[in-house]
Amino acid sequence: MTDSFVLGARVRLAYRGRVMRKVGDTIPAFELPTDDGTTFKFPTGGTTVVYFYPRDNTPGCTREAIAFSAHRAAFEKAGAQVIGVSKDSPKSHAGFREKHKLTIRLVSDAELVVHRIFGAFGEKVMYGKKVEGTIRSTFLLDGAGVITAMWPSVKVDGHAEAVLRVATGAGAEPATKKPAAPKKSVAKKPAAKKPAATKKPAAKKPAAKKPAAKKPAAKKPAAEKPATK
Repeated sequence: MTDSFVLGARVRLAYRGRVMRKVGDTIPAFELPTDDGTTFKFPTGGTTVVYFYPRDNTPGCTREAIAFSAHRAAFEKAGAQVIGVSKDSPKSHAGFREKHKLTIRLVSDAELVVHRIFGAFGEKVMYGKKVEGTIRSTFLLDGAGVITAMWPSVKVDGHAEAVLRVATGAGAEPATKKPAAPKKSVAKKPAAKKPAATKKPAAKKPAAKKPAAKKPAAKKPAAEKPATK
């Protein structure tokens, strides 16, 4: 019984179901065979991009590998190396590399040991059906094997560039949790302007009537005295 078989069995028992990794987790040391006949040893002592893909020579996996290869120099300038991981054999990887002129290292995880440790293997939906398989995901790790950024569910187009931005410090780290939906700001209705109070016209005071001038009383004619005889 080989050491890798025993390790694989132990890992399958230890990581039943999909492990949900998070930033800050430390990945244990491991070794895997590569496309060029050498052995990849982790941790590397430097920044490492480890990305998992389902299968060599499939359309999405090919575009992803070509994109990472195109940016290899920029990753290395930032002090990072890129490692592609799938369950394909080293021979399959070598053919994949030659066919598409890839420049990144490809490693073989035939028993899905490292897939399970990273949480890159589990249940997923394909063509409307739930299946178990490789989950396309990417991890940025420091020299001690600590996850510093992660992309748990990858869309191929533009992905390599997004990882490069984080590796070079030119972009924000990806959110590992779905951001809460922003609260819709309720537009405040402008306060209704109170109509300006219309001033009631001051009631005109009735003009004071001048008292009618009193007519001088007509003097009564003096009573005639009776003539005395």
